[in-house]
Amino acid sequence: MSVQERKQRQRTERERLIVATARELAEAQGWDAVTTRRLAERIEYSQPVLYSHFRGKREIIGAVALEGATEMALAVRAATAAADGPRARVTALARAYLDFAERNPAVYDAIFQLDGGLAYAREDTPEPLKDAFAALLESLGEVAGDGVHPGLFTEVFWAALHGLATLTRAGRLPPEDTGARVELLVNRLAVL
Repeated sequence: MSVQERKQRQRTERERLIVATARELAEAQGWDAVTTRRLAERIEYSQPVLYSHFRGKREIIGAVALEGATEMALAVRAATAAADGPRARVTALARAYLDFAERNPAVYDAIFQLDGGLAYAREDTPEPLKDAFAALLESLGEVAGDGVHPGLFTEVFWAALHGLATLTRAGRLPPEDTGARVELLVNRLAVL
């Protein structure tokens, strides 16, 4: 391995460490606790080293969002692959999405609530975000109904899931009724 390759590998490993540490800190204490000073202390590098990877917290949030979008897409695809038939796939998708949001609140916020400097719903949208939407579209597109654009249907269904995740987490909806809400959403919105 050349010196250049070794330095690049070390740089990549440091970047992963920064993102993992930010994510861990945000999940434990919230995004307000994630500061460049605190991250530098936790990873045992100086702030200038941290800034050589990310210009600031916004870029770190963006990196966490991209990582999280990849994980969410994998979770949705795994859940839908194990389901038999359109109704079961859509139900599995909804549950996987809501489970992801519940298990990873800081990551969910990085993807959907916070400014990570990422473009959404544009040509320059990063691939992990496009793929997360594609993971939803794969199952939802088949239940959009005649004359309904699959992408628009996916956006509306996703918005409903996001609302459920956000309102439940904020204590505005009782979590024990999540299953009933998912069934209602699937039965009323999806054409099965």
